[in-house]
Amino acid sequence: MYSDFAYVYDRLMRDIDYSKLADYIEVLFSEYGAIKPKLLLDLACGTGNLTLEFARRGYDMIGIDISPDMLNCALEKSVNAQVSPLWVCQDMRSFELYGTVDAVVCTMDSLNYIIEICDLKSVFALVKIYLNPGGLFIFDMNTQYKFENILGDNIFYEIGEDITYIWQNIYNRDTRICTFDLTFFVKESGQLYKRLEEEQKQKAWSVNEVKAALDESGLKLIKVFDEYTLNPPSEKSERCFFITGL
Repeated sequence: MYSDFAYVYDRLMRDIDYSKLADYIEVLFSEYGAIKPKLLLDLACGTGNLTLEFARRGYDMIGIDISPDMLNCALEKSVNAQVSPLWVCQDMRSFELYGTVDAVVCTMDSLNYIIEICDLKSVFALVKIYLNPGGLFIFDMNTQYKFENILGDNIFYEIGEDITYIWQNIYNRDTRICTFDLTFFVKESGQLYKRLEEEQKQKAWSVNEVKAALDESGLKLIKVFDEYTLNPPSEKSERCFFITGL
């Protein structure tokens, strides 16, 4: 039902603790939201792991992703999990809903994949349209420190029985864009492996750039935290969480 890359994506993300992530986001809802959310939108939901975690906790969920293959994988998981999020195949830069939602989340550095400021503003403007008063928009981003010191100009690899991958990065300090060249070898049968290649790009956005784009869209930046904490980010923070609202 879905492409090999959607399967590979879940294997690569297998170390992510989605329960811990949902716990953290619920703390932020409690601390900074003016309303208790019931209907949540998960932007760039991928194969639906966080969407399903929230659905199992009783939230009404909408998951939006640009990839039909990712959403097919998410749909299969939701059947097995016996929950029923609404899956929508749309680009987060131009998504449409039939009504408003109580909160919006966008995690796993999905907004780093937005590399043009006009597109970032478009995402924020649409969230503002569909977010109920008192609701929160929570998202995370990889930091410039992470691109410069951990991801950029580096090679990562993993050799497994079913999947082997090589992940090579090139970081441009002038544009602050990191290009990911990924090559996967996925076992099909016997000694046969299928080779998959993927190129992705992410941009290191500064907090000031994000705040300016939020201000222009009509959203307010409430807090910025180091990952999974209620502490402000440090110079060596690798991922930041942004809490915003109307």
